[in-house]
Amino acid sequence: MSSVVSVELRGDIALVEINNPPVNATGIAVRKGLLDAVAMAESANAKAAIVYCAGRTFVAGGDISEFGKPPQKPDLPDVYQIIEDSSVPWIAATHGTTLGGGFELAMACDFRLAQKGTLFGLPEVNLGLVPGAGGSQRLPRLIGVEAAVELATTGQLIDAQKLYELGGLDLVFEGNPVEAALAFAQNLPTPLAGLSKRTPAAVAEDFFATKRQEITKRAKGQTSPIDNLNATEWAATLPFIEGQQKERALHLELRDSAQSKALRHAFFSERAVSKPKAIKGGTPLEIKNIAVVGGGLMGAGIAFACLMAGYDVTLIERDQDATDAGRDRVEDLITGGVKRGKISDDKAVKLRNALVASADYAASANADLAIEAVFEDLGVKQQVFQSLAANMSENAILATNTSYIDPTQIFKGIANPSRFIGLHFFSPAHIMKLLEIVQLPSTSKDVLATGFDLGKRLRKVGVLSGICDGFIGNRILSAYRRQADYLLMDGCTPKQIDEAMRGFGMPMGPYELQDLTGLQISWANRKRQAPTRAPDERYVRIGDLLCEAERFGQRSQKGWYAYVEGDRKPHEDAFVTDLITQQSKDAGIERRSFTDQEIVDRLLAVMINEGALIVEEGIAERDLDVDLVKIHGYGFPRWRGGPMHYATEIGMDRVKIIMADVATQSPNSWRLAERLK
Repeated sequence: MSSVVSVELRGDIALVEINNPPVNATGIAVRKGLLDAVAMAESANAKAAIVYCAGRTFVAGGDISEFGKPPQKPDLPDVYQIIEDSSVPWIAATHGTTLGGGFELAMACDFRLAQKGTLFGLPEVNLGLVPGAGGSQRLPRLIGVEAAVELATTGQLIDAQKLYELGGLDLVFEGNPVEAALAFAQNLPTPLAGLSKRTPAAVAEDFFATKRQEITKRAKGQTSPIDNLNATEWAATLPFIEGQQKERALHLELRDSAQSKALRHAFFSERAVSKPKAIKGGTPLEIKNIAVVGGGLMGAGIAFACLMAGYDVTLIERDQDATDAGRDRVEDLITGGVKRGKISDDKAVKLRNALVASADYAASANADLAIEAVFEDLGVKQQVFQSLAANMSENAILATNTSYIDPTQIFKGIANPSRFIGLHFFSPAHIMKLLEIVQLPSTSKDVLATGFDLGKRLRKVGVLSGICDGFIGNRILSAYRRQADYLLMDGCTPKQIDEAMRGFGMPMGPYELQDLTGLQISWANRKRQAPTRAPDERYVRIGDLLCEAERFGQRSQKGWYAYVEGDRKPHEDAFVTDLITQQSKDAGIERRSFTDQEIVDRLLAVMINEGALIVEEGIAERDLDVDLVKIHGYGFPRWRGGPMHYATEIGMDRVKIIMADVATQSPNSWRLAERLK
């Protein structure tokens, strides 16, 4: 037998255990072991074979480490077909997560049992793939085409009870999987025909055409959702063997596609990002009570996220009116969660009981961690921490949520600097997944490890950053916007730039995004940077002039675009286009046309260059840190893998050529990274 698959005969039942930690993936040893298990069960003339898994989960997918290597026999589809065709009935006793190849294994069995709470799904779409072992062909035959399309094209997981209601399970049990399966086998029903021999129920004639339009719009450039729709359509229109062969061929083809490589890069990066070298040897400190200073949109979002993670939260504001308003904002988030079915009534009561709101810093006395989320002003932030330090333990962790300001200045004069850290949340803080964890020179390893532990508990992607203006994400954003402004001056319009970047896969272009968030934010930052800006750096004043004209974006109904009250759709505005044209004329610039590809190339090149500089300077440890910041904080399309991965995909030589042209067009405005010289 394989070292990871064992067979035990218990009476006339063959118990087949898969033990391939950590997630019992279907690597070559598992595939060979399952073939041997079929042969042993048949030679023993077993009444049934029960396949189950050791550890915390059933098979949770294929062995991604085998991707990029020549396929090794036996192929998984062949193994599963042999299980389905076996003369011995097979029972899948599932628990934990039953995903991808694990779900396909369960579907190859005659009977499917699941421990209560088990999650099922075909997440291959999230890796730029379709299932590779018959999943897209068996699932429509098991639960119907409509439900199968939803699972296969979104990668969403459903629990055992829902799958049972869809007809996908024979039993949902509580307790031990083996004992439940043995009890089930005592009165084994007559097996139905295997799924490969069934015909899925018909759907409406226009079902797939309608779904194709819907999914294309939702996918925003990612191709794997449509690939999965096509594969599911084969199940509805072709014999199983033909559909399964087409599915397998497409799966193998997609393994080498640019989108799958990018999505797999993001997948593995998310597992590596929480383990930077800087926290090696650090131990997370215990955190029970968190003080959040500032009850605005950001502070309320942070407070709500901490409550949802199980922490007690003390919300502190400057006066009673602001305190009441902050409490109301958190209450609105709790109430909204209840209305959407995300929070039970009982949990809502617990969340409310775990929240204290106060206008007195003395309320922070018992907090283990304080997070400041007030206005981006150095003096205001310094005063907050002076007040916190006067009331909290000298060992309590102090964290600033600043977006740009040097944290060492914010904490100046406070005792015990080893406890200082930056925790940069992104708005809305209870939704956005990114958390930049900023290390000060004085931050202890234990405090840094605590930051990462907090991020994990908040279900955030924590990324380590050193100190620079804007840290990782906003520093790249500043370079991106600066180049966009140069393109404006040289011949583009905001609409053309925004449309080009949306065509690349960004959810918004740079000018739509500024109108959404407010032009005054970046204006304040530019004014802060003005004293240290190099005199020979090219500087574009268009954004400043818009702010001086009180065009601050959507909230003022005019910014880079004009807006109609109650409608967020941007409309081109002659005031802006005339202003851009006049600024170009005043600067002696002869405007020219740019293609969308030229726009994308230039904006991506400066993002890549800035990311490379950030890594070279040690602000980020690795390229993958930069990629995840841009994916989770700034909408960079996941299916492109982040700017640094994208650079490897298109070739660094091409980036060098583009960046050399950018530097020529805007002398003294760009410092090239070493790898681009």
